[in-house]
Amino acid sequence: MTTTIQQVDLIESISAALQYISYYHPADYIAHLAQAYEREQSPAAKDAIAQILTNSRMSATGRRPICQDTGIVNVFLKVGMDVRWGGFTGSLDDAVNEGVRRGYNHPDNTLRASVVADAQFDRRNTRDNTPAVISVEIVPGDTLEVTVAAKGGGSENKSKFVILNPGDSVVDWVLKTVPTMGAGWCPPGMLGIGIGGIGGTAEKAMLMAKQSLMEPLDIHALRSRAERGGASGESLTDLEALRIEIHDKVNALGIGAQGLGGLTTVLDVKIKSYATHAASKPVAMIPNCAATRHAHFVMDGSGPVYLDPPSLDLWPDVNWAPDEKKSKRVNLDTLTPAEVASWKPGDTILLNGKMLTGRDAAHKRIQGMLAKGEKLPVDFKNRVIYYVGPVDPVGDEAVGPAGPTTATRMDGFTEMMLAETGLIAMIGKAERGPVAIEAIKKHKSAYLMAVGGAAYLVSKAIKTAKVVGFEDLGMEAIYEFDVVDMPVTVAVDAGGTSAHITGPAEWQKRIASGEFKTIPLEVA
Repeated sequence: MTTTIQQVDLIESISAALQYISYYHPADYIAHLAQAYEREQSPAAKDAIAQILTNSRMSATGRRPICQDTGIVNVFLKVGMDVRWGGFTGSLDDAVNEGVRRGYNHPDNTLRASVVADAQFDRRNTRDNTPAVISVEIVPGDTLEVTVAAKGGGSENKSKFVILNPGDSVVDWVLKTVPTMGAGWCPPGMLGIGIGGIGGTAEKAMLMAKQSLMEPLDIHALRSRAERGGASGESLTDLEALRIEIHDKVNALGIGAQGLGGLTTVLDVKIKSYATHAASKPVAMIPNCAATRHAHFVMDGSGPVYLDPPSLDLWPDVNWAPDEKKSKRVNLDTLTPAEVASWKPGDTILLNGKMLTGRDAAHKRIQGMLAKGEKLPVDFKNRVIYYVGPVDPVGDEAVGPAGPTTATRMDGFTEMMLAETGLIAMIGKAERGPVAIEAIKKHKSAYLMAVGGAAYLVSKAIKTAKVVGFEDLGMEAIYEFDVVDMPVTVAVDAGGTSAHITGPAEWQKRIASGEFKTIPLEVA
């Protein structure tokens, strides 16, 4: 029996799926994150998870992106050998990319275009998030299986690959590598690991690591089977036992949600393996962030496929809201260097007033202008800058989802901004590196961390937004936001103390002491 897949149906199905995953977390992710929230004992990590859960439900009800980085699209196609194609005006890749184009330019939920066409030279934004990364496998059958995912830059940038000796320990490599990844991949999330690959080369291991992240989260089910033991015939495979071992040992590192220290760094670990050369053991590791986005559907020739919305009952009763009893309100319009210098690591702050924004491209242009003695388009003196590339607004929004960008990308510009522009504080995602911390300490500045994975929640604190510089840079332009009770945490204080160093160190030590052994890993 042959099945004919029409071009128009494939385009529509991919477009609809990309809209769907932009605002619906997978149900298994929500269930595992809710369990992590119940178990978490670190106040900073618990607050971060609460923001992520609240943001997730808001995105589901508002049908707006979970994260401002709406990702680069990955499409995995399993094409049945009996499938035929109908009405195609170009290649299969062309049809997939048209689906991406329509999905990202949907007028009711515009998604951020993040793809640049030339990775090396002019890095021109394609404006429609094409092209996608497409993988095709020919399999028996008469259907087309499609998996779509949108992978954000913060997590993809932390991908790792190594070729180990055959006798080397994968566990040891993972435990050595994960701490070097920082928190820019927005934990708690998942780790996808690929082991093997003919020829000992990277491509198969990397593909397996990426594909493994599309599988359902089931670490608690595995643990239950392990606890029941082999008497019932339910013993674990070696690969399943390895997943549990890596999961538990990574969480024992104490990195925690957003890297602030806590009990849960990964919700699950997925592993795929393949044959390899006898002299090699290639290993790839790719994290999935708190904005986990993927969906799977099957086309049988009967028309486009539309995924059913999840029940809102899947989300736990967690509703984060600003709390002035736990957090200090700060007026950005009257902020002074002395007030900034009084902040301590771990302090939670609610920002009010006007802030500026800027990311990589804006910082690079500022650097060039300062070198030429040119006047900047905006005065940064005694101002705070937010590292963000927001989604375009729809309807009456001031701005679309506007979560933080990985701050370490701006580390090389920090000394320049603090020394030459009068900037007094910065807001971003995850940790700062040694160069930035030294500059912060030197200038008695501060770095504030917003929660990655809470972009829609953050956008609701932004009441007005206007471009004040570099409009041609699109989402990387300099905006001025007027905010009310925008939540942040002091991550690096004026003395150079980093909560992303002290927090995980404290929680790793506490976990190792056995203090939390009575707290179940799985919550019913």
